[in-house]
Amino acid sequence: MREIVIGGAQLGAIQKSDSRESVVQRMLALLEQARQQGCELVVFPELALTTFFPRWYMEDQHEVDSWFEREMPNDVTRPLFDFSREHGIAITFGYAELTPEGRHFNTSIMTDRQGNIVGKYRKVHLPGHVEYDPHRDFQHLEKRYFEPGDLGFPTWENQGAIMGMCICNDRRWPETYRVMGLQGVELVTLGYNTPSVNSLERDEGETKRLFHSELCMQAGAYQNATWVVGVAKAGVEDGFPLMGGSVIVDPNGFVMARASGQGDELISHRCDMDLCQFGKTTIFDFARHRRIEHYGIITRQTGVERP
Repeated sequence: MREIVIGGAQLGAIQKSDSRESVVQRMLALLEQARQQGCELVVFPELALTTFFPRWYMEDQHEVDSWFEREMPNDVTRPLFDFSREHGIAITFGYAELTPEGRHFNTSIMTDRQGNIVGKYRKVHLPGHVEYDPHRDFQHLEKRYFEPGDLGFPTWENQGAIMGMCICNDRRWPETYRVMGLQGVELVTLGYNTPSVNSLERDEGETKRLFHSELCMQAGAYQNATWVVGVAKAGVEDGFPLMGGSVIVDPNGFVMARASGQGDELISHRCDMDLCQFGKTTIFDFARHRRIEHYGIITRQTGVERP
């Protein structure tokens, strides 16, 4: 068996007034719990260091940039990397990245157990809109503040397994998992910040949204014979509720661990990477069964074109 004890470190609400330093202290407390439980990899949410700022409409670029990190690690986040190195626990977390060239991305990084960054991913499927929308109950301005990711869906060998990352809305797109599946991925880690209600459809409340969140992660895991660890930011941020529902899903699509609350919470599971092999060598043996001559429409067309 190739077992990795994986922790999903769900974070409760982060208010607009909360400092990054205070958030890092909460992350360190979860890492200490993970250490005590023998975790070897800990997954944190999307935009883990701040409130989910894309809900706020901002015109001042200096204000926008204040939510972004110009380097990683930096002085504030270095204790996370020090903990990783000292205790031999790999970490992955999301943050807003401002590059030296002035580009803005919704980013996630992954370290090895020595605290070295071994992988970076930039969110590809940005939801939401660009301009203020008065018809929404609240704004979702990721398309205003971020560029679509430019790194694709890379994978890395880490801790003897093939790992990849995605972020939030990426989990709803089957192409996300399949591109990594075609690289032999055995573990997909993803963080998310998902409102408890749909800003355009109030009837789609938390129960339905949790169902859809699990559905897409379970399908992605099963159809690519990979572990999927999805970790939420949850709770009420400045009056806006985020759902939790952090889960660890096995390569057959079954949920092995699930968060029970809306606050800071660690879930964990001993994940055997060898469980991926049955699916990858039978029903989802891509080399034997895929028929790419019929899939061209997927990459040459974006919107629907009716016959």
